Amino acid sequence: MTIKLGLTGSIGMGKSTTAAMFRAMGIPVWDADETVHRLYAGGGTAVAPVAALIPDALQGGMINRDALKRAIAADATLLDRLEKIVHPLVAQDRAAFLARHADQPLVVLDIPLLFETGADAWLDAVLVVTTDPETQAARVMARPGMTDAAFAQILARQMPDPEKRARADHVIATKTLEQTRADVTKLIATLTGKGADDA
Repeated sequence: MTIKLGLTGSIGMGKSTTAAMFRAMGIPVWDADETVHRLYAGGGTAVAPVAALIPDALQGGMINRDALKRAIAADATLLDRLEKIVHPLVAQDRAAFLARHADQPLVVLDIPLLFETGADAWLDAVLVVTTDPETQAARVMARPGMTDAAFAQILARQMPDPEKRARADHVIATKTLEQTRADVTKLIATLTGKGADDA
């Protein structure tokens, strides 16, 4: 049986870096955000239905996420209708990923709003990555175009870090790359019963 490990963490906690470590150790990783990007890209299955809902979002044969955000800001009812289009397509992509890797002992599903969307109900275990608030703020504010207001808005949509950690099966504090890598290696061995190189 394949163990489905959910990976989540608030913005700036080191989730993408941790996901990359799992990949480097041979563990298949499904990325919810990357999936949405693919669905919105040229030829993506979300392009036509989203363009029918929000015509201004269609730019150069693909869906422009900034245009989507502007449209949703102007009409809050659009978000629910947009999610009804996109969520089933994301679920199809995830199901295909799981089918492709059904022979693996462990797969990771990188889901930013994991608890917020109830994904913990179908996952076998959840890993939350965390760091102290000062490190988190420094990482986020270093991102291009980030503002205090935008950071506050993102945090408002996410479950508070202490609550995520309380609900997690596993927690990794992303202080240094070396320590994070060691903790990832240890977790793979714990879940699969073998070292990362054997997985």
